[in-house]
Amino acid sequence: MKVSIIKIGGNLIEDESVLKKVLQNFARLEGAKILVHGGGKLATQVSEKLGIATQMVDGRRITNRETLDVITMVYGGLVNKTIVANLQSLNCNALGLSGADLNSIKSVKRPVKTHDFGFVGDVTAVNSEMFSLLLNNNITPVCCAISHDGNGQLFNTNADTIASEIAIALAKNFEVELYYCFEKKGVLRTIEDEDSVITDINTEIYQALIKENIIADGMLPKMQNCFNALERNVSKVFIGSIDMLSEENQLRTTITL
Repeated sequence: MKVSIIKIGGNLIEDESVLKKVLQNFARLEGAKILVHGGGKLATQVSEKLGIATQMVDGRRITNRETLDVITMVYGGLVNKTIVANLQSLNCNALGLSGADLNSIKSVKRPVKTHDFGFVGDVTAVNSEMFSLLLNNNITPVCCAISHDGNGQLFNTNADTIASEIAIALAKNFEVELYYCFEKKGVLRTIEDEDSVITDINTEIYQALIKENIIADGMLPKMQNCFNALERNVSKVFIGSIDMLSEENQLRTTITL
């Protein structure tokens, strides 16, 4: 059985009209599927309203106790349940999950190296049997970017990594395709040119693009998750806009080893 895992984030979540289009395309996608979402920009907005300062290091959020509370409310509550409710309206039978729900995703606190990121988790285990059970019963999991340690502690966890780790875990029993969807049509050669999509990237091209500084900052960990998934038996990995789910000839970036 084929399973499609789609990760969405950024502006796809913030704009209500854009989110509706995203979910319409997702709901139309045939076969078993999983949606993984973040919500960092919205969490930052809510933090500001509550007077909680947002601290970032190298593009990554420092998650103290107050920030973890906001992330749990925004990711696990507002964003997750809004997505689930909209999918139900589109006849897609969805179930919202954090990593703690059904023990779906466990993690450990990220080790302190140069920075202490606080309550940030690195994934250690994915409950593939649980995901398989849901998928085999035509239930669509909607996973937010929160994991847990099995001892009652929640962790903020990178959504790209969660999508990759779920894909890897399910690749043992399914043919898995992983899609990273954002507001661009793919990895762009020139950031100002929306159509300058690099349609194919392998490890050799990836290294060259890093040297040219075309791939940098937040795209680096996303690409690392792509290659990690391919190295561990995920069959296909794509980066592009949500339109790539509904249009066969849609521009997108295909990642290969």
